[in-house]
Amino acid sequence: MKIKLFCALGMSTSMLMNKMKQVAKEKGIDVEISAYSSTQFEDEVKDTDVALLGPQIEFMLDDLKKVSNGVPVAVIPMQDYGMMNGTNVLKLALKLVEEAKK
Repeated sequence: MKIKLFCALGMSTSMLMNKMKQVAKEKGIDVEISAYSSTQFEDEVKDTDVALLGPQIEFMLDDLKKVSNGVPVAVIPMQDYGMMNGTNVLKLALKLVEEAKK
């Protein structure tokens, strides 16, 4: 499974990405997680199972959903983002992928 994180510059999501990778490894979840700038969304969303946005680009959600080709897109809750809670963000991503399969 591929999870891609997007924020204004791709910097803060890189830290969160590392936390998520650590949690996935500990739990034995086979997942590929990467972080990008919001300007790369349209190119990168084509090859992913779920796209998560940093809270600072929440205002772009509706526009990004329009170009997501059916890939689930959601905003990472501010508290989880601020606390770099890799566990909760990974749970969110897995939930979105499961819901999309239904």
